[in-house]
Amino acid sequence: MNDQTHGDPLGNSSFRPANAALLSVAHLEAPVVVPSSHFDDVLAPTLERLRLRPGLLEKVAGVRERRWWSPGQDAAEAAAETGAKALSEAGVDAKDVGLLISTTVTRPHLEPAVATSVHHQMDLPPSALNFDITNACLGWVNALQVASAMIDAGAVRYAVVLGAEDVRSMHQGTIERLQGGEVTRRDFLDQFATMTLGCGAAAAVLGRADEHPEAHRVLGGTARAGTAHHELCIGDMNHMRTDAKLMLTEGIEIVADAFAGGDQQWGWSGADRFVIHQISRVHTDTVVQRLGLDPDKVPMTFPTWGNVGPISLPMTLSKTAPELAAGDRVIAMGVGSGLNSAMIEIAW
Repeated sequence: MNDQTHGDPLGNSSFRPANAALLSVAHLEAPVVVPSSHFDDVLAPTLERLRLRPGLLEKVAGVRERRWWSPGQDAAEAAAETGAKALSEAGVDAKDVGLLISTTVTRPHLEPAVATSVHHQMDLPPSALNFDITNACLGWVNALQVASAMIDAGAVRYAVVLGAEDVRSMHQGTIERLQGGEVTRRDFLDQFATMTLGCGAAAAVLGRADEHPEAHRVLGGTARAGTAHHELCIGDMNHMRTDAKLMLTEGIEIVADAFAGGDQQWGWSGADRFVIHQISRVHTDTVVQRLGLDPDKVPMTFPTWGNVGPISLPMTLSKTAPELAAGDRVIAMGVGSGLNSAMIEIAW
């Protein structure tokens, strides 16, 4: 067990929103389908020289394909489009939004915040707070926590939490590097996870539960940190290197500890659906086995979307939503490099 996990479900790691509810969640698929065979084709000489078999992305990670935005398509525009869709489905007017949080990781620049562009494109009022929260693939869950707390505090009435990831340039840069004649097996394996990433967008609208009894109540959750492992996955807009083996073995300890805290307080083992951050087949199988989950209760989107960063979880939740029934207990399970994990129970 990681020495930074303490197993105390009653401490700061536990949170219980009093009056926050999820009104809607929406997603947008990027239009360009990129099969894993594309990487095999463009990297064929490298694979042959390193004596690596083609098909590793699908055989090992379980990712058959992922998506790219069309050339020239702006990810911030996609985020704004998805945010507008979520507002429409929630029946909320843009002028009533008091908070916009963007969780986009693949930002096109350091300043200003991605949220500023999305705020403008959604035509939100000047009174609406807008900022970014980035915490690797955990950002969307963290933003849900912050939005719920601000709604509880009476600071805002409606909040929009969204993001849109664009990894096309990362893929292209990775391909160029791996085509180099000096690339080693270690270089290839360190950058393998980059090729599992995908593009997409998702948005959620939150409001006051007492004003929306028909909405999906945000009941509470737990979080755990294992920051001794903050160097296992480091990336920028051009290059990401990942120690996939240690990320899995150390990450599952953080996830298991966070889940144990929630199970002790709320009996999460009996939930109806577990929507986890989408990484790979190995990660999903390990989570299911370690936590003792019913695999039929764990929807998977990574085979066709890949790992869409922090919004892979809300994308999966949005796709799964039509299958959920009123009263279903849904556990949204986030995890991100750093290492951090946070989970939230939603009463559907």
